[in-house]
Amino acid sequence: MSDAHGIGRRELLTGAAAVVAGATLVGLSPAHAVPVAPGVTKFPFQAGRSVRVLVTGDAGTGTRNQWAVADAAREFHRREPFSLAIGLGDNIYESGPTSATDIQFAEKFENPNTGLDFPWAMVLGNHDTSSVLPGDGGWLLRGNHEVEYHANSARWWMPSRYYSVRVPEENPVVEFFVLDLNPLAAYIPPFLAPYWAVDGQYMNEQRAWLDRAIAESPAKWKIACTHHPYLNNGPHGDAGRYEGLSIEPINGVHAKRFFDEHVVGRCHFILSGHDHSLQVLEPTQESKGTRQIVSGAAAKTVGGEPKITPGGTDHSALYENYHQLGFMVLDLTPGNVDLRVVTVDLATGAATETFDRRLA
Repeated sequence: MSDAHGIGRRELLTGAAAVVAGATLVGLSPAHAVPVAPGVTKFPFQAGRSVRVLVTGDAGTGTRNQWAVADAAREFHRREPFSLAIGLGDNIYESGPTSATDIQFAEKFENPNTGLDFPWAMVLGNHDTSSVLPGDGGWLLRGNHEVEYHANSARWWMPSRYYSVRVPEENPVVEFFVLDLNPLAAYIPPFLAPYWAVDGQYMNEQRAWLDRAIAESPAKWKIACTHHPYLNNGPHGDAGRYEGLSIEPINGVHAKRFFDEHVVGRCHFILSGHDHSLQVLEPTQESKGTRQIVSGAAAKTVGGEPKITPGGTDHSALYENYHQLGFMVLDLTPGNVDLRVVTVDLATGAATETFDRRLA
């Protein structure tokens, strides 16, 4: 049997059988985008030439921590309105939703974000696709509930598992490429489901789509949005060395290959969560000029964990914070990219801008 936040054996086997049988699955690609339900009006993306983005990740706990960070974002929005938000995955802790009408969407997204009334472009994380253990990423179909929820919410923007957003739509300042790398980084790899395999249909279609979408993008700034980071000074480690492991594929070697072949040198920035920290890393020779930014402290922090995963690399950073909650603010115009980091004191609720830098 399954509980309100778990997944039962019958649902697991039924979903696996659907993949094997080649069933039609909603929202897998932009070509299969989920339409908005009748009576639901989405908050619109803006049409201006200055774009202010709330960058937040790993928020979906429904806890006091999430509410404290959301309160700080509401206060910031009152002074300096956001155009949109990027939610960098782990949207519904600990194991993802069980349906498109799961009450967790209200408890862990809608209610905490009341008043933050703009589009939230959402990324799938490993906790959104859990099977046996929270965060194992072993039940990829579970992410479809979050895609289906796109039809029901004014805020939540996830029309497909991977997609892009141009802001503004015409003559865009920025295009965000929202990616689903969970099949490449799951702790329980999809060995028995060829569709989700490293070189299976789903990932090959995503690769082809991304190559084409980046090449055809007219945007001044091109930004990849992923849950799993490419470079990371925190305990989860770099792609190819996730968790300090040498065991393929759970060390993210295939995620690294995806980044190397399809993202770095093509996008200006990679925005990621997963690591419960705030990091602004310098571009490296390996990243071909692409800058990695990690914003995963919207409800949890690294705390007492070691900063660097054993065997990991201490990348040069403009800013790092592993012990405070917070979010980031990205301001984009045709000529500039500015980034601020806002940390939140849980005891007092006070928000402090701890980093402010022009990145481009």
